[in-house]
Amino acid sequence: MKIMHPAFTRENLDRLHKKYNRRKYVHPDPLEFLYDYHELNNREIVALTASSLAYGRVARILKSVSQVLDIMGPCPAAFLEKSSSASLRKDFREFRHRFATGDNLAALLAGAKKIIEKYGSLHECFLAGLKRDDETLLPALSFFAQNISNTENISCGHLIPLPERGSACKRLNLFLRWMVRKDRVDPGGWEDVPASKLIIPMDVHMHRLCLGLGLTARKQANMRAALEVTSCFAKLVPQDPVRYDFALTRLGIRDDAAPEEFFSMSGKL
Repeated sequence: MKIMHPAFTRENLDRLHKKYNRRKYVHPDPLEFLYDYHELNNREIVALTASSLAYGRVARILKSVSQVLDIMGPCPAAFLEKSSSASLRKDFREFRHRFATGDNLAALLAGAKKIIEKYGSLHECFLAGLKRDDETLLPALSFFAQNISNTENISCGHLIPLPERGSACKRLNLFLRWMVRKDRVDPGGWEDVPASKLIIPMDVHMHRLCLGLGLTARKQANMRAALEVTSCFAKLVPQDPVRYDFALTRLGIRDDAAPEEFFSMSGKL
């Protein structure tokens, strides 16, 4: 049984949100790359790329995403349209991001290209897997991930995890947060995907924070923990359960943001 800490209140969360949910607090975050792309077909490709590479040291993440976007040029959609699997492997043959190779990235982009050829856009592919009575976006997320990972002989590797294997799919849920929500930070664009069904992007830092707030007692930062935490946030904001995700993650990114400033408690997070 979860016992929520008294500090977990909408008042505290709204105070945190009011301070940090602004674009001036985005850097350093790969989300910042999306702001340069106003056309939806370009933005969703950039969002998929940036979120897939969002692991490891933030400076390295920004460098890797910049490298990919420099190669794709100002119109990623046009770049993919004229690319082949072979040309993608050639273009990114020197690319490395921690465990990801150029072939992994080429497979990811080739998968995105084939989805666009089949459905018209990444957005339309996601909608094809979305059912009205789904409680969360998990079934549609699984459909989307399978479509990307099953379109190339070369594996995407860990860049596209499959939800049915239990992964929290932090980076895919981050991608969805960016594309579905629209506020001062998240640029949105997927207006017909309900924000009420989003799942919290769960990583080690968010898991530690949620353990301290009593939102989960699960020992692993997996999908079950992510769904459990999401249900807690949904009790406060049913229409937007990931509303506080960006502000909460500032507590682990910014040196000037301390949990104790917003969550007064006798114990420690």
